[in-house]
Amino acid sequence: MKTPVSSSSPAASSSLLLLLRKARLSPYYIFTLFAFVVFITVLYFEDFGGIFNRLDDSDQPIQRTPPAKKRVELPFSVGQTAEGCDVFNGKWVWDKENRPLYEESECPYIQPQLTCQEHGRPEKNYQFWRWQPHGCSLPSFNASLLLETLRGKRMMFVGDSLNRGQYVSMVCLLHRLILQEAKSMETNGSLTIFRAKDYNATIEFYWAPFLLESNSDDAVIHRISDRIVRRGSINKHGRHWKGADILVFNSYLWWMATGVKFKILQGSFKDEVKDIVELSTEDAYRMAMKSMLRWVKGNMDPKKTRVFFTGMSPSHQISKEWGGEANGNCYNQTTIIQDPLYWGSDSRKSIMQVIGQVFSESNFPITFLNITQLSNYRKDAHTSIYKKQWSPLTPQQIANPVSYADCIHWCLPGLQDTWNELLFAKLFYP
Repeated sequence: MKTPVSSSSPAASSSLLLLLRKARLSPYYIFTLFAFVVFITVLYFEDFGGIFNRLDDSDQPIQRTPPAKKRVELPFSVGQTAEGCDVFNGKWVWDKENRPLYEESECPYIQPQLTCQEHGRPEKNYQFWRWQPHGCSLPSFNASLLLETLRGKRMMFVGDSLNRGQYVSMVCLLHRLILQEAKSMETNGSLTIFRAKDYNATIEFYWAPFLLESNSDDAVIHRISDRIVRRGSINKHGRHWKGADILVFNSYLWWMATGVKFKILQGSFKDEVKDIVELSTEDAYRMAMKSMLRWVKGNMDPKKTRVFFTGMSPSHQISKEWGGEANGNCYNQTTIIQDPLYWGSDSRKSIMQVIGQVFSESNFPITFLNITQLSNYRKDAHTSIYKKQWSPLTPQQIANPVSYADCIHWCLPGLQDTWNELLFAKLFYP
């Protein structure tokens, strides 16, 4: 192989000596000499370090190994998920030997809106399904590890009633390890606190369905059809979140309940004349997500704390979407959807795109719990008619159970325990 001429070859050296003889310190020839060196460098793809530091005349290319990408260690992690494993991509497996993770009657903290067995559900099949990711397995939920990790700390769930269901599921998964006299739960307005006294730990839920201040902020009386959210009001609720070590947000369902337009208050709810503008639901939701991320960045320490966002919880209001009979819903559904490609309503896609865009622009590490697709298959797991009703049923409703079936919320124990298994996996094995 012909060796390329370089600055260390005889030809190049002779040329340089000739120029040096002619230069006689003339600025013109000094410039010419410099230009010649640059020309040789560029022509043969050498860098300046190569000109002066090449140790031999080998024609083998210099191998430059890029530095290994340093893995970011997230707080509380004790390991990591197997490479290439997406824990949110998998299938439901029947596992009557190991499910449920607790019994409904054993957990006194489940609200009567979620106690399906107590309210007459005739079967328990919804309790026996386990989520199995493709190509890997979820780490077993370790209540002892989580309680020890929470020693002296606060875990807080913030959002709507679906997030409250996940919160209660978490309490049910942990409370059996705590002596009766060493635990308590109390509610004061929007804040519910479960205390594990021997651990000096709290698991909390804060009612804020929009995260921002709204006219639906009363944790009990919030059935308002004309919903309004106040722009730039994250601190109204955020002051109660400060000091949390682990935050789990959700906010989705209430945004979708108002249609294509959403009312945004520019000033204060105390203003006599209120300045209200209408935004598309997507733009209003984007505004809230950006406010949440700004609050997180300003109030959470990424070296010590963790932030999660639970994705959209699907409903099963229209049985035709999964090939069921017309005018049906989740009522009397006792089997899961087996089609792995089933998606359901397209109304969630635009909101998921907003989350993807806004979260990708944030430099604060937020873990997204993508529970939407795996929950889509679970038309069997809703509370349906087996719950405490907010108001007495009419004879017409009693004659047509489909008309009052709750196809939004989930029985406990059940699907939301899996959400917490995924939260556990991402907290300790990100």
